[in-house]
Amino acid sequence: MLYRALFDHALSRVDPEVAHERSFQVLRFAGQVPGWRLPGVGHAPRTVMGIEFPHAFGLAAGFDKDARAVLPLLALGFGHIEVGTVTARPQPGNPRPRLFRLVADRAIVNRMGFNNDGAEIVAGRLAAIRRTGRGRDAVIGVNIGKTKAVPPSGAVADYVASTRHLATYASYLVVNVSSPNTPGLRDLQATEELAPLLTAVRAAADASTTRRVPLLVKIAPDLADTDVEAVADLAVELGLDGIIATNTTIERPESLQTPRAAVAAAGAGGLSGPVLAQRSTDVLRALRARVEDRLALVSVGGVVSGADARSRLDAGADLVQGYTALVYEGPMWPRRISRAIA
Repeated sequence: MLYRALFDHALSRVDPEVAHERSFQVLRFAGQVPGWRLPGVGHAPRTVMGIEFPHAFGLAAGFDKDARAVLPLLALGFGHIEVGTVTARPQPGNPRPRLFRLVADRAIVNRMGFNNDGAEIVAGRLAAIRRTGRGRDAVIGVNIGKTKAVPPSGAVADYVASTRHLATYASYLVVNVSSPNTPGLRDLQATEELAPLLTAVRAAADASTTRRVPLLVKIAPDLADTDVEAVADLAVELGLDGIIATNTTIERPESLQTPRAAVAAAGAGGLSGPVLAQRSTDVLRALRARVEDRLALVSVGGVVSGADARSRLDAGADLVQGYTALVYEGPMWPRRISRAIA
C-alpha cells in the first residue's frame, strides 16, 4: 500500500506528536470542503444502547482529545467518534516527549497524561458541532477522566463537573478509570471506589439533560480476571449501559519484536497495538459470559484488519473501536474496516 510505504520511509522519521498535530491540520482543512467524505464506506446500521450507529466500528478515545476534528474523522468512515479523555480543568499533560512508536510491532507507547483543553471548552466545540447538519445526528461519545491536580478525595466532584458540561452534547458518556498516565487513577477501578463515582456521574448526567445519556466505564487489560468480573457485576448492579474493554497496558510482553533496549528507552506509559489483541479479546469473552445480554460491550485493543473487527463481534462485542492502527494504516483504514464488517 502507498500509505504504508510512505509511513515506513518518511512519516516514521517525524516526531510522533508532531505528526499527530499535522494530521489534525490536514483533517481540519479537508473538513472545510462542503460535502467531503471518502467514498465506499460500508453501512450496516445497528442499534446499541438505544443509539443507531451507522456501523459497528468507531474511533477510540485518545486521538481527538478536544473535539477538534470530529466531522472530518467521521468522513473517513468511522461509525462513531469517542472524544477525550476530557478533564474538568484544562491541563497540559506530561512533559514531552511522551509519545513513542514501536514500529516493528505496529505499536505505540504513550504517557500523554490527559492533555486537553478542559470540559468547558470542549463542550463549546461539541455544541457548535451539534448545530451543524452533519453533526446533529452524529454518534459522538465523550470520555471523561480525573484532573491530575485533583486529589483522590476530590475525584467524584471532578468527574461530576465534567459531566455537567458535557452530558448534553454526548451520544454516550464514558468514565475512564483505566489510563496508566494519571497517578492513582487506576485505583478507582476498585469496586468500592468505582460505585460512588459511577452513581454520582449517572445522577449528574440525568440532572443535566432530559435525554437519558448512556453511561459506560472503560477498564484496563491489566485487571485480574476476578476484578474484571467484579466490575461487570457492579456495572449490572448500578444499571450501567456498557463497558469498554480495554485501555492500554503497562505490561511489556516478551512477544514484542522491538529490541528491549528500544522498549526501555520509550519508558513508562500505556502500550497499545496488536500486542493487546489477545488480552483484549479474553477480557471481552469473560465480560460477555458474565453479563450475558444485560450490557453493551465495546471491544478495543489490537484491532488492525476487518477480520480482527469481525472476530470481536463474533466474540460478543456490540461495537468495536480502534486507534493505533490508524497511525500505521492511514486514512483509508476505517473505510476498509467498515466495508469488511458490513
